[in-house]
Amino acid sequence: MIGYAPGADVGPLEEWPLVGPASDYVIRRGTPRTYGRLDAGGPGHPTRFGIWRCTPGAFECTEQGDELMTILAGRCRLTDHATGEVRDLAVGDSLFVRDGSRVTWDVSEEVTKVFLGWKAAGY
Repeated sequence: MIGYAPGADVGPLEEWPLVGPASDYVIRRGTPRTYGRLDAGGPGHPTRFGIWRCTPGAFECTEQGDELMTILAGRCRLTDHATGEVRDLAVGDSLFVRDGSRVTWDVSEEVTKVFLGWKAAGY
């Protein structure tokens, strides 16, 4: 079993640069940097599970896979470009985002999330 709790140390993470043609990242504010770790699944699998962290700043991207996330630390705002829906997220909040959604992440306080992703064709 793997457990996570708000505010708890999630262990070591590696830098995950905001690059990749499928995600089409566009920095909108600041110099956000992202870090993460896969704890299960990933390349060649239809699922992936792990931890993601982002420093303050804002960027647009196209989500790669359906994803359920829960915020463990920090604050951010997600905006869905297709619907205009805006969600403010803080510790303990969960959100589901669909594969292919174009969103803006606006991180006001360094965010750490745990996520479970699914992509039928695999990652």
